[in-house]
Amino acid sequence: MPHLYNLHIIIAEDDTDDADVICETFSNNPNFGKVSLVANGEELLSYLKDSSNITPDVILTDINMPIVDGIEALQQILNTNDLKTIPCFVYSTSINPSYKEKCDLLGVKAYLIKPYSFEAFEEIPKSILAIIEQQYA
Repeated sequence: MPHLYNLHIIIAEDDTDDADVICETFSNNPNFGKVSLVANGEELLSYLKDSSNITPDVILTDINMPIVDGIEALQQILNTNDLKTIPCFVYSTSINPSYKEKCDLLGVKAYLIKPYSFEAFEEIPKSILAIIEQQYA
């Protein structure tokens, strides 16, 4: 990842209220030029496999979603040669240690706890940028 501006992030989030807030948060961050939203892991995988879509720079997924959950989607993404180099992040209301352990084993860059206030949501893009910057410095 040569630069940390004008990034394209795809977010998998099934809760419409959370989706609105997280999309607005990333849209308001000047480092992110494009925000794409899908409703579950199946839609995330379909988006990534569709060659007409531009490959995102970052993936952020919730865990608990219908059809295909975030961990199942990440297992496929991080085991696919063309996709496994995309920095993947999880955010969830769950503090279940087994979820975090699974994410760590998969190579997820960070397991972020979904905040309860709008102001705290604004920290998510900053955290993601800091982690990416640290790894590519």
